[in-house]
Amino acid sequence: MSGTTPGTVLLLAASPLGRGRLVDAASVLPVLAAVPPAVLSGTDTANVVELADPLEPQAVLTRLRAAATAPGPLTVYVTGQLLLDRRQRLPHLALARTTAPTARYTAFPWHWFREELRLRPPGATTLILDLYADAESWQELCSPQTPAPAPAPFVLDSGRDTAVYGRVAPPPSRRTVAAPAYMRAVATLLRSGRRPPDEELHQQALTRVVAESEHPGLVLARRGAGTAAGDPHAAITAAVRSGRHADADALAARHEHSAVLAYGPASEEALHWAEVRADLAMLAGDAVLSCRTWLTVATARLNTGQAVDASVVETAVDRAHHQWGRIEDPARARELGGLLAQLRARVPGRQQGALDHVRRQLSRLQTQS
Repeated sequence: MSGTTPGTVLLLAASPLGRGRLVDAASVLPVLAAVPPAVLSGTDTANVVELADPLEPQAVLTRLRAAATAPGPLTVYVTGQLLLDRRQRLPHLALARTTAPTARYTAFPWHWFREELRLRPPGATTLILDLYADAESWQELCSPQTPAPAPAPFVLDSGRDTAVYGRVAPPPSRRTVAAPAYMRAVATLLRSGRRPPDEELHQQALTRVVAESEHPGLVLARRGAGTAAGDPHAAITAAVRSGRHADADALAARHEHSAVLAYGPASEEALHWAEVRADLAMLAGDAVLSCRTWLTVATARLNTGQAVDASVVETAVDRAHHQWGRIEDPARARELGGLLAQLRARVPGRQQGALDHVRRQLSRLQTQS
């Protein structure tokens, strides 16, 4: 155990309820829930949030976002199954209502983990994963075109500062629902009351899986990148944690300005820092600035020719939409809502009815002074 700041633990177990279920993910939650919160987190005290077979990706996103903004270490235990959406072939975590044809709208996009965790302090976030891939996802993970030597962590990009341990198992034999052997081993080890270092816990769990004659699959073992000397992201995060939001934004603004001068205003380098500033405005409670910045980022990406269903474009519009809903000034909400409606007409995103929602809200706003 280390540190006096309480840790946060998110227990997420998800798999489809119908014939597409590969693993009984939720079966491991009682075992994990029997572990003391402090042991799950590796801190003196911890808050635990449990999600069992959630129905909607937005519900998972809301819980993940709240966990990501909490101070102190964050450990996310994820048990479930992977599949690819058919349009972009990006990995998703299947939820209760997910089917292969509806994955884009009913599953949780894996890159949302990366997006929500990117402003966390280096070394403060750990993902522990026990995932089963469907046949299509397994083939993608094992493809020789996937960069070596660690294909699964590349495909399941969770951010450079996030430590990732666990495994992705191949699909079980037909008409068989697998048990989450790796996560059950982790939970059993932790029920002893001792929390070993992540690498040790991971190796002990893998040993138990192999001893049960189960295929370990693709093994995930990667430490977070940690804090590099002079890393501006670490300095920004420290400023936010201490409540110095203006200092954090000023530092990000300087890096954005340098990127614009060096690479151009529509470059990935410049847009990255614009996205950081949008997140910082959100953390500072400035929904107007955050919404406006996300709208600007989305428009810039579209103007460079990026597809309307590209994940970075959809993310920018979704975040603008989320922040727009938090604007209390009717005049500002009307102004930005018109811009958001124009973007939503081009970028409908994954949330069905998003454009209709903007139009209904704008209609209500017209009656407010």
